[in-house]
Amino acid sequence: MAVRAEAGQRTGNRSQVPTAGDPSRVRNVVLVGPSGSGKTTLVEALLAHTAAIPRAGAVVEGTTVCDHDPAAVRQQRSVALSVAPLLHENTKINLIDTPGYGDFVGELRAGLRAADAALFVVPANEGREGQIDPATIAQWEECAAVGMPRAVVVARCDHARADLEATIAACQDAFGSGVAPLYLPIREGDRLAGLYGLLTQSPAGQAPPGADDARSELVEGIIEQSEDETLMERYLGGEDLDVSTLIDDLETAVAQGAFHPVIPVCASSGIGLDALLEVLVGGFPSPLERALPPVTGVDGTPHPPLTADPEGPLAAEVVRTSADAYVGRVSVVRVFSGTLRPESTVHISGHHVVIPAQRNGEPDGSEHDGHDADERLAHIYAPLGATLREIDACVAGDICALTKLGTAETGDTVSASEHPLLLSCWDLPRPLLPVAVATRTRGDEDALVKTLGKIVAADPTLRLERNQETHQTVLWCMGEAHADVVLSRLRAGGAEVDTEPVRIPLRAALARPARVTGRHVKQSGGHGQYAVCHIEFEPLPRGSGIDFVVKIFGGSVPTQFIPSVEKGVRAQAARGLTDDHHPVVDFRATLVDGKAHSVDSSDAAFQTAGALALREAAEACGVQILEPYDEVTVRVPDEHLGSVLGDLSGRRGRVLGTDVAGPGRSLVRAEVPCTELRRYAVDLRAMTSGAATFSREFARYDVAPT
Repeated sequence: MAVRAEAGQRTGNRSQVPTAGDPSRVRNVVLVGPSGSGKTTLVEALLAHTAAIPRAGAVVEGTTVCDHDPAAVRQQRSVALSVAPLLHENTKINLIDTPGYGDFVGELRAGLRAADAALFVVPANEGREGQIDPATIAQWEECAAVGMPRAVVVARCDHARADLEATIAACQDAFGSGVAPLYLPIREGDRLAGLYGLLTQSPAGQAPPGADDARSELVEGIIEQSEDETLMERYLGGEDLDVSTLIDDLETAVAQGAFHPVIPVCASSGIGLDALLEVLVGGFPSPLERALPPVTGVDGTPHPPLTADPEGPLAAEVVRTSADAYVGRVSVVRVFSGTLRPESTVHISGHHVVIPAQRNGEPDGSEHDGHDADERLAHIYAPLGATLREIDACVAGDICALTKLGTAETGDTVSASEHPLLLSCWDLPRPLLPVAVATRTRGDEDALVKTLGKIVAADPTLRLERNQETHQTVLWCMGEAHADVVLSRLRAGGAEVDTEPVRIPLRAALARPARVTGRHVKQSGGHGQYAVCHIEFEPLPRGSGIDFVVKIFGGSVPTQFIPSVEKGVRAQAARGLTDDHHPVVDFRATLVDGKAHSVDSSDAAFQTAGALALREAAEACGVQILEPYDEVTVRVPDEHLGSVLGDLSGRRGRVLGTDVAGPGRSLVRAEVPCTELRRYAVDLRAMTSGAATFSREFARYDVAPT
């Protein structure tokens, strides 16, 4: 049954929902490609082609077509992972649509975690300029980094500027020699009329120009990956190899990630959809053929490797979390082992994560505690976008949705309560764009805290920092689009917030050595206050901290008050010496002399004297303002190297070195002031068309320009 937007309203029946009882009959396929490539249109066309939805282009809600605000629904799907199941040849195919924009690479990586193969969607007009967009190549590299089997769909073949042959050639140039077409277009004039299968050589008598050469290249590419070493000799000897043998070797090469077939598709006419479905079922691996993530007990104890066995120990993972106004929290879950069943009790395990601070390498309050809890499941659903349809169970290898799990967050492990497990977490990108937010009224603060908790639980690429020095709430985002989505969700949750410039924590340092006197003497009747200390101050190298040394002879400062002097110096250093209250760092204070009174001296008096001594030193020595520097590592295509180096120089950066980072790529290391990096995530993407990436780690503090 399908969960509609109205609470409790359901339509349909379970027989209409694609289900899987055996992992061998499941294919989990993530669709990858840039924004506007046609991924969502392709998903809808495949759903309509297999009768999973009424018609292509329909926004499905329950079992009815919802046209009241399709633009809003599409906008929501464009920034979030969504799952759409269909049935073909008795095989359930879970299509996992991912955002194409670089800000949402976290959703892409979640899709890669849930999938066993990737379908790379490239529009047919992309190759007209002779090269694939750098952002598209970056996404290809994301897939390659996790060893994901891939095929390429050339979509939008009916586009007015479509050039299928040029796009295939551009894909081969960008993605490597393992890319080869399985089909060539059959044209009637300028219209795509059908596809010609290179392996099967069908339809007979309709071979387009160049088919023989293309088939030879395809066959040779398949044979190179074959485990049968005699095939090449037989082929070169003129033997006509059996098509079934070639198809078997093709499937093996695809599963190993060594071969990437290309299928042209026209979603509007349906041309190529059947061929694509055949590749998804026959060419892509099942969950049984893919290695599963490592697993341990919740206490870190070793556990035998898992297999996609429906009778094995339950181990599933939350790959996406969302909140529905009527249903509540919805957790999209990939089941790796065992079987999820309704009305059962499960254990939710979350990782303990500490993210280093951007500014000084110390934990900064963004620490995320591990968590463990038992929760009872009510129903299990098959997700179709935002629609939930109830199912009886979810076996190993399949994907489902669970509702109202109060503690479950993206990345958490769902296991049996009597046998709790913890799956290793996947590699998440580090957010590098800081956005400071402030509430408009005190009443908005509660809404901000409540809504932020939900957003952070759903989005592991968002990092929340409450900076104790600047007293700002800073959201570390992946980019401007990500920040816009987060802010809109905050406001939708009832928190009226504004953004403000991010303040960078600065430091102060003494410029020169000096010997000063801290004197605190007050007489007001009765016990007074008396403390005098002579202290020599000297600056230390950056990063040395504060060193307090005692060189007193003759007991001029009683022993019990020496710690009071140090406490006063350190407290004043933490408070700062200017109106901006920048902490004072990297100096040595040597207590060399002083005076005390037998009655009026006290701990408080000597603390005050120590603080006054540091203030006197600031006047005598002068104060330098220090700003933080980060070491920035930029991975950039060589064609953009000059622009990146010039830009870093313009940001007062000091280039430390440039190394080769693979074919056509360089790795640049530089030290850059943090004040110059506040929008670097946005500027670098614009400068390199999304092709460059960077990381940053705190390096040091140094003198800021006056």
